This record gives sequence, structure tokens and C-alpha cells, in this order.
Amino acid sequence: MRQPPVTVTVVVGDWTRLRDDAAAVRHAVFVVEQNVPPEIEMDEFDAVCVHAVAYDADGQVVGTGRLLPDGHIGRMAVHRRARGLGVGAHLLQALVEAGRAAGHRKLMLNAQTHARGFYERQGFVVEGDEFMEAGIPHVAMARALPA
Repeated sequence: MRQPPVTVTVVVGDWTRLRDDAAAVRHAVFVVEQNVPPEIEMDEFDAVCVHAVAYDADGQVVGTGRLLPDGHIGRMAVHRRARGLGVGAHLLQALVEAGRAAGHRKLMLNAQTHARGFYERQGFVVEGDEFMEAGIPHVAMARALPA
């Protein structure tokens, strides 16, 4: 049974401002849950990305994602305790708006295959075949942003 949507506040900003909270979620989801090596999870692109971090009504960090300068969305992660509550949709909406504000006409992402349906419901379309990234099956997806 799905739980009702949670009240979420999404903060959009740079790595300097959001590093600690974003890194904590990413470590919990990617490194601990999915066994992604920490040396490839954190990278040099964080410093140049727009980051989004979601907080619940109690101010606890529940999710994060980032937008690279080239229009790629990545590192979308929601804490296990907050999955299925709409946190990912709030984060993705904030990143799409950041992409639109930056003048991107198209946003891309590499979705873990199990999350494909989530991204399709948010207007992303598969572009290409499944591939492996960090030992996890992914598919490239894109969404056009009309002017």
C-alpha cells in the first residue's frame, strides 16, 4: 500500500551550500545500499552542478539530485524511509525548473532500469539500449523543454 505524499521542502543551490546534506543521502543510497564504490560516487562535477536537496517536515534530509552544466540530471537519491512519498518527483521538478532557467532545451539522465517508470511519468523518454554503470543496469532518457 502506498503512503500519502509527504510535505517536502526542496532547496536548490551550489555544492558549497548543500554538500553535507547531499553527500549524506548519496552515501546512504549509493554506497551503502547499492554498493557503488565511494571513489566513483563523488566526483569532480559536484563543484559545478546545481544541487537540489529535499527536507521533510522535521527538517531531516530525505533526498537529493544534481544538474550538470550540460543539462544532465544525475545522482538522484531518496532515503529508503522516504521512498514512495513523492520526494523524487519534487526533486526532479526542481531540477527540471533549474534546467529551464539555465536555458536548456533538453534534459538528459541515466536512469537505473528499475526507476524507468518513475522518469517516464515525469515526461522523460528512453533513448537507446540498456547499459551497465557502476555495476547497475541503466537506460539513457531525455525530456524536451519547450521554450
